[in-house]
Amino acid sequence: MIYNINMNQRNVLRHCPSCKEILSVTTLYCGRCGITIEGNFRLCSFCALREDQREFIKVFLQARGNIKEVEKELAISYPTVRGKIDELLKHLGLERTEPRRIDILRRLRDGEIDVEEALEKM
Repeated sequence: MIYNINMNQRNVLRHCPSCKEILSVTTLYCGRCGITIEGNFRLCSFCALREDQREFIKVFLQARGNIKEVEKELAISYPTVRGKIDELLKHLGLERTEPRRIDILRRLRDGEIDVEEALEKM
């Protein structure tokens, strides 16, 4: 089956319109000299982000990482901004592997770990 996609489209499709499987880039084309290169090309992590995630990154960078400005610009709450940042970090494979101090302290408070174990994890 052949799908005709609008040639003016700027974003690379991520999923097959038929079966929803992740697509591979197999052809690169130079509009200037007409050369075509075939192979199996990997896209960068940022290319695989959804449009709303890319827009969030633009706002975040324009705000120079100031979460208050991001809240104001997007009219969303602090927890929503943090959630979006956490989602991006996870998607890009940048999430923390070590537990955060607040999580360790919560586990200590809730009796899940003792003081010695909490100190070891910190």
